[in-house]
Amino acid sequence: MGNKNRNNKYVEILDTSLRDGEQTPGVSFTPLEKLQIARVLLSKVRVDRLEIGSARVSEGEHLGVTDIIHWAEKRNMQERLEILGFVDDGKSVDWIKSVGGKVINLLTKGSEKHCRVQLGKTPEEHFSQVAKNIEYAVEQGLTVNVYLEDWSGGMRDSFQYVHAFISRLITLPVARIMLPDTLGIINPENLTRYLDWLYAVFPNVKLDFHAHNDYGLATANSLAAIRAGISGIHTTVNGLGERTGNQSLCEIAVAISDMTSRKTHLCEKQFQYACDLLQTISGKRNAWNSPIVGSDVFTQTCGVHADGDKKGNLYANALLPERFCRRRRYALGKLSGKASVDKNLELMGLELDKETKRKVLQEVIRLGDKKKSVTPEDLPFIISDILRTPITNAAQFVNYHIETNLNDTPHANVEILYKKKLIKASASGDGGYDAFVKAVRNGMKKVGVLLPKLLDYEVRIPPGGKTDALVETTITWDNGDGAPIITIGVDSDQLAAAIEATEKMLNLLLSRQQ
Repeated sequence: MGNKNRNNKYVEILDTSLRDGEQTPGVSFTPLEKLQIARVLLSKVRVDRLEIGSARVSEGEHLGVTDIIHWAEKRNMQERLEILGFVDDGKSVDWIKSVGGKVINLLTKGSEKHCRVQLGKTPEEHFSQVAKNIEYAVEQGLTVNVYLEDWSGGMRDSFQYVHAFISRLITLPVARIMLPDTLGIINPENLTRYLDWLYAVFPNVKLDFHAHNDYGLATANSLAAIRAGISGIHTTVNGLGERTGNQSLCEIAVAISDMTSRKTHLCEKQFQYACDLLQTISGKRNAWNSPIVGSDVFTQTCGVHADGDKKGNLYANALLPERFCRRRRYALGKLSGKASVDKNLELMGLELDKETKRKVLQEVIRLGDKKKSVTPEDLPFIISDILRTPITNAAQFVNYHIETNLNDTPHANVEILYKKKLIKASASGDGGYDAFVKAVRNGMKKVGVLLPKLLDYEVRIPPGGKTDALVETTITWDNGDGAPIITIGVDSDQLAAAIEATEKMLNLLLSRQQ
């Protein structure tokens, strides 16, 4: 008889960014942040299930979990919310019931070593206590899933323990058994073998796999589990989690879609939004080369690649940027070729004769050799230098005054010359630059110009400890069209460098609108 829970068309995705992801060093979400993340993951990304917290942790956790549950109840989503609970004589069950929870993910020991050393109990004692907690949870109306912590270690070192434990669990009202690779020690070959053993012995069990990335194998292991027939996969956004983190939501989602016959219910076009949100709230930046969501993963640097794309998308794979509401970018530097310049000119709506294009390319390569950062937004300025026709800025910051004091909110006054008209504006903000941008935003709003949203702010200071060293500030702006504006300012004063980059952005925005 086949396993009715094995190899279903759809793989359930349980995201645990709000629980296991919060174990990332230095990461703690406020109740409001938790609610915001939950709304995005459930409504936009459309994860099947969401682990929203742990029982009995803190008052803040109680408030955050309660807010999410109240929001979900109004949308009939409460059954998709799960809360980690402990073997504690029913205290976790009572806590979960008090906040309106419907599902408990009971944390138990999946290896004999953890059972005997950490708990100081025999397997029989632990199994009996788990059974009592499960029975009590069901009596209280909760659905019960069971985590077997250190399951991969248990399969490797104490298979008889795991076998005996699951044999006991399948006699109880348990919806799912969840298999964590707690220490990230498993590989795809062993994982496949272990799952085949379990499915052979327990033909009707419903299993989830929970990967950690200590050896960089999380996605490979999750993919192996999916091919072996697993019912559910656990993820976090941006791979948040303890040590090297958990399985990245985006990575496994596209791997399932492109490399297996199975599917998910996830909305890929919302991945970038969710990842940017978690990056902002957590303070943990994604690596530039993170698959799917890294800042540079849809950027071609080599001129040969740009030429191949121009002639027939020769250097593109199934991970097209449009799939994730992003756009291909063609980097400018010493490796650029004519096709890279052509692509950027085309995207910016600029037309040049052959000789001017050649000079532009030479200048881009020269700047690249000097380790100067060149963005597509620099092209108009490079062209103006070559043609000896200075760009007339539609908007100029003719004066600004920024105040920051220890006990006062930062405040900025700015004067902008726009179409021969002087605009004055002021604003307060969380910092000097924030106050300045808000003042500029207020000023330009008076003439019907809306500034884009700031996406990223990066400062590069040369090493050596000199306080008067030139600072390079790179700011990325979201104009809402999938093609971010990236501008650079250079000055010995960090704030002045940022203001220079902002003025460039404003004029590029105005030129695009014209």
